[in-house]
Amino acid sequence: MAPLKVEIVAVEALGEAEWSEWRAILAANPALASPYFRPEFARIAGGVSPRASVAVFSRGGRTVGFFPHQRRGGAVQPLAAPMNDYHGVIARPGLAPSLEEVAEALGAARLNLTAWVGPTALGEDRRTVQVELGDEGYDGWYAGRRATHGKFFKDKERARRSMEGELGPLRVERDLRDPALLDWLIDLKRDQYRRTGRHDIFACGWTADLLHALLRAEGDGFGASMAALWAGDRLTAVEYSLHAGDQYHFWFPGYEPSLSRCSPGILLSMETMRLAAEHGYRTFDFGFEGEHYKKYFCNGFKVVREAVVLKPGLGAAVSQAAVGALNLAGGDRGDRLRTSVRRRWAAIEACETTPGARMKGAMQAAGAALAKVKTSTNRVSA
Repeated sequence: MAPLKVEIVAVEALGEAEWSEWRAILAANPALASPYFRPEFARIAGGVSPRASVAVFSRGGRTVGFFPHQRRGGAVQPLAAPMNDYHGVIARPGLAPSLEEVAEALGAARLNLTAWVGPTALGEDRRTVQVELGDEGYDGWYAGRRATHGKFFKDKERARRSMEGELGPLRVERDLRDPALLDWLIDLKRDQYRRTGRHDIFACGWTADLLHALLRAEGDGFGASMAALWAGDRLTAVEYSLHAGDQYHFWFPGYEPSLSRCSPGILLSMETMRLAAEHGYRTFDFGFEGEHYKKYFCNGFKVVREAVVLKPGLGAAVSQAAVGALNLAGGDRGDRLRTSVRRRWAAIEACETTPGARMKGAMQAAGAALAKVKTSTNRVSA
């Protein structure tokens, strides 16, 4: 096999020949069906995210793949991280360079990945979960899930009646693109990040700009939109999603915390699926598994890889030594702490574009992770 070569170019520098090849690759590779792999996403995100580029890979003079990415200091991340829920090399089946080859070709001190799609032995598996509608559509899916998980769905039906009785008739609208509605959702998410101690991914500015830019996009079967749930005259929940082809990716949900007993976010997701299914959407992606309701909804899953690829050297050795010391202190504290800090740091590093902002965020993340591990240890001891 010919050696892998790479050319790093600005997103806007790609010509129509490259974009045509990109679209042809997507048509040939079902594993790249997610909206995050579409040229429209790369073009829009490339115009918003600082230090965005595309790695164009070739062998023997033939283009074999594209990897849209961004640089933060010495680190390379997928384009639009930490908000990019699927990433990898845009390549035909069997022709994608491995993650090891990609890391070496890019030459970064560190390559951070949370949901890599493609060949690699590095990192660890994570699962994303989906609702796959069969031939009977939404009604068939709902009947099947309700038969299997009757208590859960009966509870949501009661929650719906309760909210209607308290606030008035429920109304759901989808395919909304009102910037003011998006600002309402972003404010809600920022408040949630403050309450839960998570890094505010919208404080940096460019991440909110990206959501607004995607909302304005008009592509061939690609777009972003919101769905919203009103109870009477009161706005109770909004969900921002990406969609392409028959794929619908739930991205940023938010609901009024004071109404959590009525599950407005879950009710909105259900109604969004019902309405979107009428327009040909068949796969509804809920991202990483974890939240309890997803096991009741989802009947499909995908396996992706989470990895941090480091250049060999002192940094990697010191990191592993620190993890080993924490593990000796009790159980798997080191591994759990490393995973928690790594994920928090990946989000901070992706958002923040100055060393000072990244350092401030890192110190806050480390403190929060240590407090979490300490609390968990105290509970076990008690």
